[in-house]
Amino acid sequence: MEKRYRVKLDPETQALALIGSKEGIGHLPLALVEPGQGVLVPSPAYPVYHSATLFAGGRPITMPLRESNAWHPDFEAISPADRDAAVLMFLNYPNNPTGATCTIELLERAVAFCRKHDILLAHDAAYNEMYYGPASPPSVLQVPGASDIAIELHSLSKTFNMTGWRIGFAVGNAAILERLAKVKANLDSSQFNAIQDAACVGLDRYDDPEIDALRKMYIARRDALCPTLRELGFRLSPPEATFYVWCGVPKGYDSFSLASKLLDEAAIVCIPGPGFGECGAGYVRFALTIEAERIAEAAKRLRALKW
Repeated sequence: MEKRYRVKLDPETQALALIGSKEGIGHLPLALVEPGQGVLVPSPAYPVYHSATLFAGGRPITMPLRESNAWHPDFEAISPADRDAAVLMFLNYPNNPTGATCTIELLERAVAFCRKHDILLAHDAAYNEMYYGPASPPSVLQVPGASDIAIELHSLSKTFNMTGWRIGFAVGNAAILERLAKVKANLDSSQFNAIQDAACVGLDRYDDPEIDALRKMYIARRDALCPTLRELGFRLSPPEATFYVWCGVPKGYDSFSLASKLLDEAAIVCIPGPGFGECGAGYVRFALTIEAERIAEAAKRLRALKW
């Protein structure tokens, strides 16, 4: 069995139940960001980081993620003006939409950067169990001293197929969680206790074979799609995690024209990359959330198209 890293947390002050991790992400800038303050937001990325910042009156500051850098941010490329304006940074690994993972060294650099520049760090780890390699992705709380400035958000939607149950949690810095809890106390009344109890049962069964079987299911779905995409001129590396395939569009297309072609001519849905931020131009995202047989049918339709 894989050896896992364990962190010690005070359950009274360093853990907060969420109505899904999306809710926590959406409310976090309201708890931490004053109007006009900056928030470092990766691009491409889950759109809620950007919209939640705007709802709080903050100023999103784009942190480009580029294929040439394995979809990791370049902290040194952040301008002095932007890093001085920022009070919060969002990170997300394993990453939606790119499927990229990161090493503990990248999280160490993120913590060091945020500590040096007095920036709070929110790591969205919703896909931490949806990985395809031999080792699980790291937690930011593995970094010594990370809980001084950081929290990590997690969701049971992916690991335990509890999407409609709307249950997640945030752990880490007690002061950040206290401020988030105050916002939540005025906007929601937490999640139904029975759903929290069900989540506890799931977490207690983390090592059950069903979790490994779920990962193998997504690997099979990935492998039913990726070879056809590469054959047709899409630029991609098989995702290391998540249940998405992120790929550069074939020559002669942009993100929107490609998505329109697939929808109109093959009844296949993919998401144009700019929906995840300006740095998503030239890419599309496919989701592996249907059975492998249906994905194989989609691959067949793709091969039948006139390119």
